[in-house]
Amino acid sequence: MTYAMSRRTLLRGSLGVTTAGALAGLGAASAEGNPRPGTPPTDAEIYGVTTKDPLISQRADPWITRPVNGTYYFTGSVPEYDRLVIRGASTLDGLSTAEESVIWRRPASGTMGGHIWAPELHRIGGKWYIYFAAGDAGDVFRIRTYVMESALDDPRDPAGWTLKGQLRTEWDGFTLDATSFSHRGKQYLVWAQSEPEIAVNSSLYIARMANPWTFATKPTRIATPTLSWEILGYRVNEGPAVLIRNGRVFLTFSASATDARYAMGLLTADADADLLKRESWTKTPDPIFVTNEKTKRYGPGHNSFTVAEDGKTDVLVYHARDYRDITGDPLYDPNRHTRVQKLYWHEDGTPLFGIPVGDGGPIVRLSPADAPRWFVRHTGDEVKTEKAPRDLEKTQFRFVAAADGTETIQSVDEPGRFVTVTGTTVSLSATGTPVTRVASRQGVTIRVAPGRYLRHVNGTLTVSDKATAFRLS
Repeated sequence: MTYAMSRRTLLRGSLGVTTAGALAGLGAASAEGNPRPGTPPTDAEIYGVTTKDPLISQRADPWITRPVNGTYYFTGSVPEYDRLVIRGASTLDGLSTAEESVIWRRPASGTMGGHIWAPELHRIGGKWYIYFAAGDAGDVFRIRTYVMESALDDPRDPAGWTLKGQLRTEWDGFTLDATSFSHRGKQYLVWAQSEPEIAVNSSLYIARMANPWTFATKPTRIATPTLSWEILGYRVNEGPAVLIRNGRVFLTFSASATDARYAMGLLTADADADLLKRESWTKTPDPIFVTNEKTKRYGPGHNSFTVAEDGKTDVLVYHARDYRDITGDPLYDPNRHTRVQKLYWHEDGTPLFGIPVGDGGPIVRLSPADAPRWFVRHTGDEVKTEKAPRDLEKTQFRFVAAADGTETIQSVDEPGRFVTVTGTTVSLSATGTPVTRVASRQGVTIRVAPGRYLRHVNGTLTVSDKATAFRLS
């Protein structure tokens, strides 16, 4: 979540939707004339996540559940900071236009009558719980964390919600951004809080829960803002979100002021470790998701995770503005929009976040069929292939359709640049070479001129009358 005065005082298209990246120019046979059985998937099906951007306008601190009985549920901060809202849909794309239900409004006076921030919706033990931060009417920045419960199946029904009360932490201080997760039969809570005698705005804490509104253990501080990118404007670690994969517990968080300097970081623990011990957690030194000038996405952060409709593709949910300059306090700028994009994984089991990808259709990565762990990647103007690169954004492309049935291959992180062929040299430039994708048994070949195709040779991309098949992933 966000705060301003307090910081000063404390110190696809959807699946199946036709897009510009669909296989408009896909032929029926390979360069060798071998037909590919069946209908090849569209780029939208390959990407697997809606590319509607923003997904939801003017909703910050977004939280999207995994599907529950076939329904995704969304909640987030509204610009007025005065209510809790929930919407639901059978698809991620459907959340964009889903009717929003107000399940609670702040009182006109007293406790919880101030700013209402960063709700999260959790299904625990067959009931719904909302964790949210609220100030008081007389002091809107006296932020504390509160818990509501509903026994109804549909969390959008206001009639089901009752207030369980304030989440009482070890000391009475500024608390917000609580998230809950289950691991090996135990329920945990992670949250942000100011701690007495620590000269930062907020650090991250973890505790095991006796029930969704009561701690079973004392809190452990697992992260505090010390790195240069965490202390820009304010000294902040906040907005935790947990994803358990590949024998590890990954915990993302956000840091610094809520303008274009806002960025995401990563903590990692072994899945077998004692999560209540500070030494179990390692902080990645550099931010993992930051403002990108070229895609016009500023201050990405306060994320959550869900899965795509296939039930297995991980999806990063976050907010970001589409402009840098803000008039007045960024806390009251309403245009932090909810956005989603695919989360990728490196072959070593760690997440690849890439960049906030910006506008455009579905995204693909190209792997030579003869080197499936290698990906087409650009470095400056040069386009080649490399084995398991970590800079995801350099390997992401969009096929953009032209009226004549050809396509150009657009760089995602350099959206004004396209794959260009000059003789046998493959590079990036402002004017892309028209290409045609031709189906083959191992993927697609990419024709750049009659009888001429992209070819991969030992990490080099060139042009030849012999085609390399590329897998789109």
